[in-house]
Amino acid sequence: MKRSTLIKVMFLCTGNSCRSQMAEGFARELGKGILEPFSAGLMAAGVHPRAIAVMKELDIDISRQKSSQIDNDLLKTMNVIITLCVNAEEACPRTPPEIKRIHWPINDPVGTMGSEVKIMKEFRRARDEIRKKVDDFINGLRQDEFKGS
Repeated sequence: MKRSTLIKVMFLCTGNSCRSQMAEGFARELGKGILEPFSAGLMAAGVHPRAIAVMKELDIDISRQKSSQIDNDLLKTMNVIITLCVNAEEACPRTPPEIKRIHWPINDPVGTMGSEVKIMKEFRRARDEIRKKVDDFINGLRQDEFKGS
């Protein structure tokens, strides 16, 4: 069953460099035919090379995604806004009440200190948490659509 209109979802984080980029990548890959994903941040910090690397391990290429700052006009066209950090949740501009807001508090791997093994382990942890959340979100949409038909 293919829906006639894609659900526009915006993933928000502080720097739009890691968590929101991974979420957009998963939504683009796993949500084909269901989601039209976007991501943005309170500032644009560039897509983190380690985020690109851990997503590539799952054959998802986010290297061409762009890091961008929140565009209020684009934000107001979304069906769903998902924040992935407290900072983004608190600082996200007001949106009309018909836009659903969801918060997924995922710990940021970017500030991890230590060996490369430890740092990459944290990036994979964040990636895997985000994948599960995106999977659950998409499965919930599919169930809602099935109930409605």
